[in-house]
Amino acid sequence: MAEQQVVADLREKCATPPSLLRDVAAAMADEMCAGLEMEGGSRVKMLLSYVDKLPTGREEGLFYGLDLGGTNFRVLKVQLGGNDKHVISRESREVAIPPHLMSGSSSELFGFIASELAKFVADEEKGTSLSNGKTRELGFTFSFPVRQRSVASGTLVKWTKAFSIEDAVGKDVVAELQTAMQKQGLDMHVAALINDAVGTLAGARYYDEDVVAGVIFGTGTNAAYVEKANAIPKWEGELPSSGQMVINMEWGNFYSCHLPVTEYDQALDNESLNPGEQIYEKLTSGMYLGEIVRRVLLKLSLQSAIFGEIDHTKLKTHFHLRTPHISAMHHDDTPDLKTVEEKLKEILEIAGTSLETRKMVVEICDIVARRVARLAAAGLAGILKKLGRDGSVDKRRSVIAIDGGLFEHYSKFSKCLETTLNELLGEESSKFIVVKHADDGSGIGAALIAASQSQYRNVE
Repeated sequence: MAEQQVVADLREKCATPPSLLRDVAAAMADEMCAGLEMEGGSRVKMLLSYVDKLPTGREEGLFYGLDLGGTNFRVLKVQLGGNDKHVISRESREVAIPPHLMSGSSSELFGFIASELAKFVADEEKGTSLSNGKTRELGFTFSFPVRQRSVASGTLVKWTKAFSIEDAVGKDVVAELQTAMQKQGLDMHVAALINDAVGTLAGARYYDEDVVAGVIFGTGTNAAYVEKANAIPKWEGELPSSGQMVINMEWGNFYSCHLPVTEYDQALDNESLNPGEQIYEKLTSGMYLGEIVRRVLLKLSLQSAIFGEIDHTKLKTHFHLRTPHISAMHHDDTPDLKTVEEKLKEILEIAGTSLETRKMVVEICDIVARRVARLAAAGLAGILKKLGRDGSVDKRRSVIAIDGGLFEHYSKFSKCLETTLNELLGEESSKFIVVKHADDGSGIGAALIAASQSQYRNVE
């Protein structure tokens, strides 16, 4: 049967035995070392975040966060009460960015953000006076590639996602925001510029001092972790007094010959906007999971009569099948796979499927999603290996905080990731490793880093 052959081939090409995953983890650790050694020494960029002070939970006062990473941005305000109280209150607001601003000018985009921020501050601070004329402190999460020179400055390397504002490239995004806030008459100082992985790390570290890494598994993927400052050969200048530095890995660009790449991945990569780049991200993030399954289903349909006579228009449309659809089908526990039937009909216009066919579709979702989760776990094992925290030497508790929709909403993915990590570390070492969901890390993380930076400045 042609269809069974397609599925058997897929299973074979997507196989991730523990030995292969250990090779991937070792390659990740090697690439990390190479990226720390010299600028451009690795496909994994290992960018210095200049965050050398992570929150301790002792921070006090009022701080703001701004989180810009996609078509919406969030502004939030947190009141921190120090050791016993932690976060006393938090308020946030989500704002959609009008599409025309995503390809307009830098001053228009930042002007809009600053005006919304000013409205939020005015609404939040009604009837309260800011104590003794202190400037408000803001942490800015900006999830686009930037080259940082300090904790509160960074030039935009290029836009990703749906943005294309030419005149912002090469500019300091903090200076752009600072100027826009001044025009609004908003007395606010950007204390830190971070990305969402660094924010996730900080947000989780605030509550748990054993957190060593913050990782995003959502539309895209990235990781940040705490490195010893003296283990960064490419660092120039004086080492920070804390002896630590948060590294923004930009690990989506990781590649190793051990990665199980199929014909479907190859085709997806060739047709993407960035062929040959971000291979690990294309294998482990939510943006691509549904697309890979779509390509498999298309091949099945063209090579066999499994779906009968259908109109292939929808099935041939790139990115038409999305990860939430895959998740819904994968988690279908009705005896006759009703959800699978509905999704195939509603999204791909494939009707009248047999139960056998629907089972095969679930099997394909399972093969692809398992590979995603197992490769994701190998990346985490690579970080732990680099830090010597994979249980072989260091017996301290190590926590990895994970945020992002794929981890949060796709429970078969998150469960498989955890069991795979335990399998790679072994029973004894797994006892010291904790994986936890860091809800809304990046927004509050920005405010918390602003707090730890400002607290530190006040001490100095």
